[in-house]
Amino acid sequence: MAPPTLVALILGAGPNIGSSVASKFASAGYKIAIASRSGGQTGGNNGYLSLKADFSKPDSIPALFDAVKSEFNTAPSVVVYNAAGLTPPPDNDSVLSIPVDNFVADLNLNTVSPYVAAQHAVKGWETLPSDVKKSFIYTGNILNTLILPVPMMLTLGVGKSASAHWIGLADATYAAKGFRFFYVDERIADGKQKGIAIDGPAHADFFAQLAEHQEGVPWHATFVKDKGYVKFE
Repeated sequence: MAPPTLVALILGAGPNIGSSVASKFASAGYKIAIASRSGGQTGGNNGYLSLKADFSKPDSIPALFDAVKSEFNTAPSVVVYNAAGLTPPPDNDSVLSIPVDNFVADLNLNTVSPYVAAQHAVKGWETLPSDVKKSFIYTGNILNTLILPVPMMLTLGVGKSASAHWIGLADATYAAKGFRFFYVDERIADGKQKGIAIDGPAHADFFAQLAEHQEGVPWHATFVKDKGYVKFE
């Protein structure tokens, strides 16, 4: 009997983390679907299914899962949410000067769309063989545990914090089914934030480890390059 086709769906396929993760999972034998605002043609030089989506609009998410099922005749066992956005306040002296429409759009991008993606991931996982590991991996940062006194971080921090909560709760409540949910946060060795220096290949290596459901790694998956999971207070 042929082994099942494994598919990784990467939502937010940028040139750093997104492309590194796609390459890593492809090298591990996964079929790859990538989705980004710009989209592209199916296939291409790398053989990926390339899809177009506006992640500030949660209703764009279901069609991505339909496209994956149509292309590969199976649901993705690994779903990576790597899209994010923020809106700087027009008045730097007033963090609450961000227009409500921008606040809502960023909340959709950072929290609501990944929530919808997780819903559809679970629906797909119910159709996969029991021995296939199922993982939802969200690219987070330190903002779920640290409030930085930087006004432009408001909508990003709100979104990351909200997503961390539902991801942690989902991981706890779907544990009996073997479904894992991870909020990933790269740190430097002393536990401080990595910031804009985040490492794409390091994320790819760690995501691949998470997809194997390594023991001892919780939903709040803080990691250090070349070390893997490291628990920080």
